[in-house]
Amino acid sequence: MAEPSGAGDSIPLECPGLDTAAGEEFLQEVFQILLEEGVRKSTDVTQKVCEWKEPQELRDLLDLELRSDGEGRERLLQRCRDVLRFSVRTGHPRFFNQLFSGLDHHALAGRFLTETLNTSPYTYEVAPVLVLMEEQVLAKLRELVGWSSGDGIFAPGGSMSNMLAMNVARFRRFPESRSRGNWDLPRLGLFASQESHYSILKGAALLGIGTDNVHLVRTDERGKMIPEELEKEIQRVKAEHPPIPPDPSLIPPRARSPSLCVPRVAPLSWAPSTRWTPSPTSVPATGCGCMWTADSVTWNPHKLLMVGLQCSAFLLRDSSGLLQRCHGVGASYLFQRDKFYDVSLDTGDKSPQCGRRADGLKLWILWKAVGTRGLAQRVERAFAASRYLLEQVKRREGFQLVMEPEFINLCFWFIPPSLRGQENSPQFWDKLGKVAPAIKEKMIRRGSMMVGYQPQGSHVNFFRQIITNPAVTRQDLDFFLDEIQELGWDL
Repeated sequence: MAEPSGAGDSIPLECPGLDTAAGEEFLQEVFQILLEEGVRKSTDVTQKVCEWKEPQELRDLLDLELRSDGEGRERLLQRCRDVLRFSVRTGHPRFFNQLFSGLDHHALAGRFLTETLNTSPYTYEVAPVLVLMEEQVLAKLRELVGWSSGDGIFAPGGSMSNMLAMNVARFRRFPESRSRGNWDLPRLGLFASQESHYSILKGAALLGIGTDNVHLVRTDERGKMIPEELEKEIQRVKAEHPPIPPDPSLIPPRARSPSLCVPRVAPLSWAPSTRWTPSPTSVPATGCGCMWTADSVTWNPHKLLMVGLQCSAFLLRDSSGLLQRCHGVGASYLFQRDKFYDVSLDTGDKSPQCGRRADGLKLWILWKAVGTRGLAQRVERAFAASRYLLEQVKRREGFQLVMEPEFINLCFWFIPPSLRGQENSPQFWDKLGKVAPAIKEKMIRRGSMMVGYQPQGSHVNFFRQIITNPAVTRQDLDFFLDEIQELGWDL
């Protein structure tokens, strides 16, 4: 007697369910669009940085509704063009809004390879090439930090790397926290600079430490934690909430503001990247020396090294298998101990993730393409461009530094003619705080460039300009200041 037929019996299985020939033809056309619209125009200084549209207008233009039936090839290709046309061109030489500006063709090729392979480097068997690449890249990064041994893993961004550091620090001090949670632990306290990266508070919430137990320590005028204030705060909290474990591993040492200068350890953004420079006199040493004594470092090559999002390495000095002990659970369907190869290469259990992007590949490709010297030259160029811009800001009327920069983070105000000479007026700073947002709106609507602004402590909104893109020229920097001056002249 025949078995009852199921709903799937009407679907023929003799042939593949994908039209691979049509798919390849579609991909070829998409690659042409990517090359022309996403690469060439994105990096062309004569093009706009963005084609600004209000949200509802953009919704209507994109036709975002998802329907029962699919669309034809030409319509899909136009969709691809629209995505590129109405997105911000972060590879543009006049995009200064975030730390991931610029486009490197070799790193982009690595990203294409990663997406095409579509695998996770949690085991050697499914990602043999990528696992070995990650091992080599992490070892080389540790070497540049100054560690001859250690451990590490790539994480989805610097914030997650910082949270990994917090979790590992808690585990090292209280191994029972892994099985029992925080219930059997003394009340934990985490001490950080009042200017530290916001991922510290997020991490405290995520890990169950609690944001009320993050104690922010006063900083000096440059955003550096004051060591004496740290000691006072530790003693104050211990007196109010005994027992607070006096564990230095839960203290991000002298973390600086990510807005005013380079943070020292916990939220390191680009300070490690300055280790590429071959000339110790060309890069200030302040802010990097901590890496020689730190237990862990977060390094984001997708910033100053322009590898492309995302590429964040969490590096550990410890070589005892701390990451594995902290996060590993030995899932039997992935991490079998009786495999036919060296199972120490199955490194995925060191991460709280399961599926994980092979973020080391694009850095490896870029490093192979330009070498350590080439990467060092990029860092040198970033500092040279920042020095040039600093000189111009000091020379130009109406521009005022928030403070002297130590690295490549230039923070300044533009004072319109209508406010000049009113510095002693009670309304001056309130009015000045509205200038940067007004100028930014004008530049984005014009599409001429992008730059970030923000308040910080007692400082009202100021522009925060960071140069990481080696395609930026002196003409771009002159244009940057000219544009701010023009847009803010009549405010």
